[in-house]
Amino acid sequence: MQLLAIYGSPRKGGNTDLMLDAFVEGASAAGGEVQKIYVRDMKLNGCLGCGHCDKKGVCIQKDDMTGLYPLLESAPRIAVASPIYFYGVTGQLKLLIDRSQACFMSQEVAKREGRELPPKESRKGFLLSAGATRGKRLFECAVLTAKYFFDALHMDYAGELCFRELEERGAILQHPVMLETCRQAGKDFLAGP
Repeated sequence: MQLLAIYGSPRKGGNTDLMLDAFVEGASAAGGEVQKIYVRDMKLNGCLGCGHCDKKGVCIQKDDMTGLYPLLESAPRIAVASPIYFYGVTGQLKLLIDRSQACFMSQEVAKREGRELPPKESRKGFLLSAGATRGKRLFECAVLTAKYFFDALHMDYAGELCFRELEERGAILQHPVMLETCRQAGKDFLAGP
């Protein structure tokens, strides 16, 4: 797998699903092997703040994150898509991001034990987002959250595509240029260094 595609919307077939589908098409056209994760189909618990991962580098909870951790830690490229909910990513995606603290702590444990991490620049993350309003600062919180998420996964933030005024399910279908932009971004993201 060269690209892990994380669909963060609770709404199947919504605008960010379509954006990430186009991005994945571009990545596949560039020869990439893609694995898709739909957060809406996962059973995730909230972080307990128990500190277990601080000491052991792994989360104590056993839910669908257990199978996702190895993918988050090994994927050379990760693309995340989320609509804007109250100026941030969806609650479902934020839950996954919060639980990724265990990935960060796994790296800290590795450093304490003298193990080397792969170069950060060899791994990259990308955000796709859509919001209903025209707000000038509409995407700031989601972008900042994505940047910290990818940093915690020991990845460089490669950028984002964020489109305003897309409220109705499938509204982006009325904007083929936006979808083509997503497709090209997926191709470039996989082809880049």
